[in-house]
Amino acid sequence: MYMHSALGAGRNRICLEIDSLSGQVLSGQAADNDSGRHCGIHEEKSMRILLVEDNRKLAGYIKKALARESYAVDCVFDGASGKERAALGNYDLVILDIMLPVKDGFQVCRELRKESVNVPIIMLTAMGEFEDRVAGLDSGADDYLVKPFDLKELSARIRALLRRPREKKQEILTAGEITLDSASHAVMKGSETLQLTLKEFAVLEYLVRNKGLVLTRDQIYDHCWDWAASAYSNVVDAVIKQLRKKFNDSQKQQIIKTVRGVGYKLQA
Repeated sequence: MYMHSALGAGRNRICLEIDSLSGQVLSGQAADNDSGRHCGIHEEKSMRILLVEDNRKLAGYIKKALARESYAVDCVFDGASGKERAALGNYDLVILDIMLPVKDGFQVCRELRKESVNVPIIMLTAMGEFEDRVAGLDSGADDYLVKPFDLKELSARIRALLRRPREKKQEILTAGEITLDSASHAVMKGSETLQLTLKEFAVLEYLVRNKGLVLTRDQIYDHCWDWAASAYSNVVDAVIKQLRKKFNDSQKQQIIKTVRGVGYKLQA
């Protein structure tokens, strides 16, 4: 038994054929007409979603569909990797399959909640029994979607969860003269308030959380940029340069030190 599913309408939709018993994607196609290729839903900024799904074909179609709605989607294919990525706190929402290798979705969800990671989580599963749904919600999931599902419903559930106000725990981080408020995104150098862009704040927060440690450019990029972003060779260097300019750093006294041939280190 097969299910045909479509996300979006008219010129913007992803059509899938899914086996209703196994959840396996049999075929998929993006449909556009001549009137345009951009999505019909626009966000003020790109919301970041982590998709943890071991079916790579299904993950690819979901990622493509959500990307057309202006979401930035990272995919991982086992529970351990999913838990590690979600715990970093870089995502607005997690889509989590239950039947995963290494760690199942229930375990991943419980561990994240135990560590006070309060990101919204939607569980995906082929297990549709009432007890399974209860187990998913009891493990800490915010919503539960049974395979096969219509991608329009997944999209609607994502929007509903992202509309909910999220309580963000205030955390004050310090490194030398730098004080950073993770909840309000306020940054100060001594008594001076600094105005940073979202990307500058993300890079600085990562450096502060790892103060005294040398971070490679690849580590900074992987943590602060969407995996699918178009990278160019000095994107990290460019943000570091802007931060130094706002810090009024001099060559002799830099808050962010360059470790030649490796990367950067924030002085503790």
